[in-house]
Amino acid sequence: MAVIPRLNELKPTLTSWRRDLHAHPQTAFEETYASGFIATRLKEAGIEVHQGMAKTGVVGTLKGKVPGKGKVKAVGLRADIDALDITEQTGLPYQSKFPGKMHACGHDGHTTMLLGAALYLAETRNFAGTVQFIFQPAEENEGGGKVMCQEGLFEKFPVDCVFGMHNWPGLPLGEFSALTGPCMAAFDVFEIKVTGKGTHAAMPHLGIDPIVAGSQMVNALQTIVSRNTAAIDQLVLTITQFHAGDTWNVIPGDATLRGTVRTFSPAVQDAAEAGMKRVIDGIAAATGCTATLRYERRYPATINTAAETVWAAETAADVVGEQNVHTDPPPCMGSEDFAYMLNERPGCYIWAGNGPADNGRMLHNAKYDFNDDLIPVGASYWARLVERLLPVE
Repeated sequence: MAVIPRLNELKPTLTSWRRDLHAHPQTAFEETYASGFIATRLKEAGIEVHQGMAKTGVVGTLKGKVPGKGKVKAVGLRADIDALDITEQTGLPYQSKFPGKMHACGHDGHTTMLLGAALYLAETRNFAGTVQFIFQPAEENEGGGKVMCQEGLFEKFPVDCVFGMHNWPGLPLGEFSALTGPCMAAFDVFEIKVTGKGTHAAMPHLGIDPIVAGSQMVNALQTIVSRNTAAIDQLVLTITQFHAGDTWNVIPGDATLRGTVRTFSPAVQDAAEAGMKRVIDGIAAATGCTATLRYERRYPATINTAAETVWAAETAADVVGEQNVHTDPPPCMGSEDFAYMLNERPGCYIWAGNGPADNGRMLHNAKYDFNDDLIPVGASYWARLVERLLPVE
């Protein structure tokens, strides 16, 4: 691999930074430790720092040796900084110091790789134009990327294109994947409230059972995927919660179901929402219950633009070799609020191999830990991307 030698030299320092961040995880819009850590490191490198966007977001601005001369004069590089509400079970010496909070998705590593690239680029400034280092809060569920865009991210910090990166367990270290077009799904959530009539469990005929109605809904909602959606249109509809009742001998008066819908197509998204309303209303009427659906569209699909994906893949090939860059991976039904940034500027979201996914090393797992050997690889990708897109000559 053609990892930048200086970033290999910095690996011990960067690893200590990553583990420090890992030990101090905070969730959406509360990432004060990471925000302060990032701002301090950027200032030490001589990078202009802006804090407070989306509460805990940080943007670092760095200008190259000369002003931008080509079609691309400014580039945005984004890393997410938030953690998850998970109790860590790694037993590592640097495991979470905050009970119930954990960097179980590698955002500590993403932050560190971008800091490493920022440090290197500040030392060399071997590029023309401007780099905006975007450290975004609240990627997990709460849409910090949307908030930054709403607060005028690209008006305040102009870029011609923007790039994101995520570690990927199961993809070998030293390999990258970059897919043109939809690469991650839209993320919707829903809540169904079923209201019946509570009664003694021994006398169900005197009540209206919302558990029976809700159970039928769980099954029937899957027909939206299997019988109402074309087989070539990807759709996932998953019930993740079913809450009803408090004791052994009472049929409760109500039940609540919650879950998520994932798809790549706005048309399929619309049809799924309408289909859910139809199924829920029909079963409620058939069982004598009433039911309401609250459907919330969280993140749009993450869609990479063609030219920028080629640039990303070619840059990754500069670092790890063309044979180790995959340009036709299957899209992922997970979601990313980097999609909001791609809705405003062209760009590419790339996956970087984090190594084996066995023994609990999958994302969002209580035993997950970011692979520190990826740090100089990912940081080299960021640095080379800037030098490629903003050449001095």
